[in-house]
Amino acid sequence: MEPFGMSFQDFIAFVPCGKTKGWELISRGEVETYKVDGATRVTTESAKAYVTRQLDKQREAA
Repeated sequence: MEPFGMSFQDFIAFVPCGKTKGWELISRGEVETYKVDGATRVTTESAKAYVTRQLDKQREAA
């Protein structure tokens, strides 16, 4: 079974992007987040959806 969410560090490694871009994506609502004891978690589904949207944009531009 796939984990429901990932840590912020795992998210920026998954995308991949830097910390600043990761927080920008979160603040713009590009990915869904939740808190566990104050730590931000990104849902695995929304992280995958973000990458899929980026791939689709690249395919359309080509």
